[in-house]
Amino acid sequence: MKIRLGLISWATGALMLVAVSACGNNEADSAPPPSETSSSSSLTTSTPTPSASPTSSSDAAATQASSVLHQYFAMLDRVRQDPSVRLSDLARVATSTQLNSEKLLVSAERSRRLHQTGVTSIRKLTVQSVNLDNSAPAAGRVPTVTIDVCWDVSHADLVDKNGKSAVKPTRADRGWTRYTVANYHWNANPSGGWRIASSQDLKQTPCAAS
Repeated sequence: MKIRLGLISWATGALMLVAVSACGNNEADSAPPPSETSSSSSLTTSTPTPSASPTSSSDAAATQASSVLHQYFAMLDRVRQDPSVRLSDLARVATSTQLNSEKLLVSAERSRRLHQTGVTSIRKLTVQSVNLDNSAPAAGRVPTVTIDVCWDVSHADLVDKNGKSAVKPTRADRGWTRYTVANYHWNANPSGGWRIASSQDLKQTPCAAS
């Protein structure tokens, strides 16, 4: 996974340092995803607003995975803005390689006395596929939802203790990333076990600025 505020790319965005992909297997689940509203909750998405009563298991999975993605962006903003927020809180929204990458990223930033200002926005969110195969959880074959996100970090920065930006002027403010949202605890928690497992930046035209 990569990151966005300009140190490399977001793949996660424009705020991150490390590039990792691939879905891993069983990461112990922690508390349910946080209830705070995502920084981008007021923005429109390209996926229809889920109904209160999804018509199928696939619809429900898409709804739940999309919700976790919004929470994921909000949680990343929180841990990068405030060094007092525990890194273990990331396990509420991420697992596998995504979780490991985030922890490495935030640890590296904190060691350099860097912190984020502003928030990341989701400009578009499109569910690409839903696969509810849970035939081999131990081997990593678990239900997954693939979601493309156009993120926007034009109102976010990464600064040092003196408030000086560490972001390169050439950084991309917007871009697309494909996320794999997995549920390694489908049998016990089919609705609340979704976590971001991996991500990959997409080479396509960024969505328009608002």
